[in-house]
Amino acid sequence: MTAEVTRAWRVRQPGPMQTHPLRRVTEPPPRPAADELLVRVLACGVCRTDLHVAEGDLPVHRPGVVPGHEVVGEVIGSGEQVTGPFEIGQRVGIAWLRRTCGRCRYCTRGAENLCPYSEYTGWDADGGYADCTTVPAGYAYPLPGNYPDAELAPLLCAGIIGWRALARANLPPRGRLALYGFGASAHLTAQVALAQGATVHVLTRSRQAQKLALELGASSAGGAADPPPEPVDSAILFAPVGDLVPTALAALDSGGTLTLAGIHLTDIPVLNYQRYLFRERQIRSVTANTRRDGRDFLRFAAEHHLQVVTSPYPLDKADVALTDLATDRVQGAAVLIP
Repeated sequence: MTAEVTRAWRVRQPGPMQTHPLRRVTEPPPRPAADELLVRVLACGVCRTDLHVAEGDLPVHRPGVVPGHEVVGEVIGSGEQVTGPFEIGQRVGIAWLRRTCGRCRYCTRGAENLCPYSEYTGWDADGGYADCTTVPAGYAYPLPGNYPDAELAPLLCAGIIGWRALARANLPPRGRLALYGFGASAHLTAQVALAQGATVHVLTRSRQAQKLALELGASSAGGAADPPPEPVDSAILFAPVGDLVPTALAALDSGGTLTLAGIHLTDIPVLNYQRYLFRERQIRSVTANTRRDGRDFLRFAAEHHLQVVTSPYPLDKADVALTDLATDRVQGAAVLIP
């Protein structure tokens, strides 16, 4: 049974965190649409995309939206059209991709992440910074049973996007990979690459993150602007800093690929073709993910238990968690616990 009122955080007025863009509210619980599940939130990861929504780096899609798209929850209800496969009491995951049209040329060729009619949790519809939320049943994920709620939450965006970014990076077997930035997504991606036999070099300004990278098995960990100790076959830029694009390109060996993993990036400086792109170096971007990406990654996570580093915050401190993320004070992934 749902409570008569629930707690939630809404984006009052997008702006820097010091302007307090989030507002805490109590309101009636959401009502699921005909094809949706009603979910009691057990844990919700705090993603950098939430920060971009709160601070206005991403344009408003729904005024007053509830952020949060790394949701682990328990099914407590459903709309009249939902017939399965989820049951009341089952633990499910809610990720960034919320809905696609299923009919456009992108959806029909397996690239639903590029659907022009796509909708996103915590941007187009209310997300998980709340006691309860909803999700279309076709976009909810069954979850592996060998992780606690707080560790599962970051897998649902940080993990899935890192998985897709790694696939886009064209890393050859037993290749050399550089990761720029080492937060929630990168610390999971590093473990996937290491499990696949890669050599991983981490470049980040945080001394604490450098230490974590080495503890997880990275071969080296240096400053964000430092060159890795050897040319790399692939690089992934997780930090939303366009100035690092030339740095990462300069680290690539001939034929190397740089993947830009974020939904937002500051402007990229002018690139000298001969220095940064010649010899078949390339840049690729990542746009959301497909449900297949999510299923494949969660299957991998079930088979290769990942060390998920989390920093827990109570739901009532969601604004503090986002502020700490903005100022690089979060170790691993921040997670809200209602």
